[in-house]
Amino acid sequence: MDHFAELKNLPVKHEFFIGYDSDGCVFDTMEVKQKECFCPALVKHFNLQAASKYAREVWEFVNLYSKTRGCNRFQAIKYALDFMKERHEFKERGIKLASTKDLEAWMKEETKLGNPTLEKKVAAGKSEELTHLLGWSKEVNQVIEKIVHDVPPFPGVEKVLKAAKSRADMIVVSQTPVEALSREWKENKIDHYLEFIAGQEHGTKAEHLQYAAKDKYPSEKILMIGDAIGDLKAANASNTLFYPIIPGREEESWAKLADEALERFFSLKYAGDYQKALIEEFDKALPATPPWKK
Repeated sequence: MDHFAELKNLPVKHEFFIGYDSDGCVFDTMEVKQKECFCPALVKHFNLQAASKYAREVWEFVNLYSKTRGCNRFQAIKYALDFMKERHEFKERGIKLASTKDLEAWMKEETKLGNPTLEKKVAAGKSEELTHLLGWSKEVNQVIEKIVHDVPPFPGVEKVLKAAKSRADMIVVSQTPVEALSREWKENKIDHYLEFIAGQEHGTKAEHLQYAAKDKYPSEKILMIGDAIGDLKAANASNTLFYPIIPGREEESWAKLADEALERFFSLKYAGDYQKALIEEFDKALPATPPWKK
């Protein structure tokens, strides 16, 4: 299946386009997924039991409480292991941290960073590192399916979806697997607002915006809504507008979007100082330096 073609072939039905990140943006799923699904599997598969406290601190900083929040799971492994290699707690406990050499090489050649492409890479070679990584990733998906359910959208989300439905073509722009995204949107009966759900199988978030919207709508009529710096970078790469859902202030952010910012977008009064002020506030909410380095 050509996932880029799926995005390119999406029809233009409305004058405007809106892309929504899902985890931590539409749904309050970031904490439960990262703390109860990703991190326990990380400790298990990467033999971090002797320093689990510090492994958890690193993982949560990378994925929840920093400027790398919301990054792809395989990028997160690289970031986390790099931090662990800098920390004396792992060395002092005799923990041998995994190499990321093959992971880095794969990430340089592949933009669709998900299990399907990793499975093909593993089948084509003999990398123990990537085979091990795939085992971790598969277990994460299995645990998420068992644990993550009955999580509704943030208050205010459906108000925005309803208000925008008749004026904008809307898709999900996410680095979560499509299967999980579809399940969560359908479970909450809000999938009918969407034209499409793009996940990690469809490439990067920047590629989602590029192929689904960039040459179909004027840049001032494309809006990306997200809760992570990666969402902002994806919007910037496509020269589109960005609305931040500020971590820890999600309900306030959705209320402001529904009551004020959405109409500014549709009235072409969003770009400029208004957007700049929102992004500056958003940037302050996510640190770049981990607490153990302060």
